Amino acid sequence: MQTQAQDAPGRLPGGLPPVVDAAAEMVLTLTVAGQLCGVPVLAVRDILAAQAITRVPLAPPEVAGSLNLRGRIVTAIDLRRRLGLAPREPGSAPPMSVVVEQGGELYSLLSDGVGEVVALPPEGFAGNPPTLDSVWRDVSRGVHRRGDGLLIMLDVDRILAIG
Repeated sequence: MQTQAQDAPGRLPGGLPPVVDAAAEMVLTLTVAGQLCGVPVLAVRDILAAQAITRVPLAPPEVAGSLNLRGRIVTAIDLRRRLGLAPREPGSAPPMSVVVEQGGELYSLLSDGVGEVVALPPEGFAGNPPTLDSVWRDVSRGVHRRGDGLLIMLDVDRILAIG
């Protein structure tokens, strides 16, 4: 007598989860002024809720200040200012920090919210559209279609190239 296994929806026979496409890029999603963005998950060191940020005198306007992460000084970059956007509304939720590392130094990218880690298949990726604002185009690797919107892939090295 033969029986058929009853597998859960979205799972392979034997109850195994589906395999993620090896060519897919793993991306942490975040929002800046309502725009969905992504950074490569391999660039992310930490994600922090609201932190006390100390202003740094004479720093460029994009530098919100510095914060302390387990004894290390982290430079906080305000993505809204970096992208030429309006500041957060007074009384809005404090920014979340996506901590990245470049050249042995830690930087915090201050975003309005942090989403989830998603796998983005290469077939949904496209270069920067010509209509994308020049400031965004300068810090973007391209866009990825997600449902009815676009996810802008941020280039961490270009974001941190201030001045």
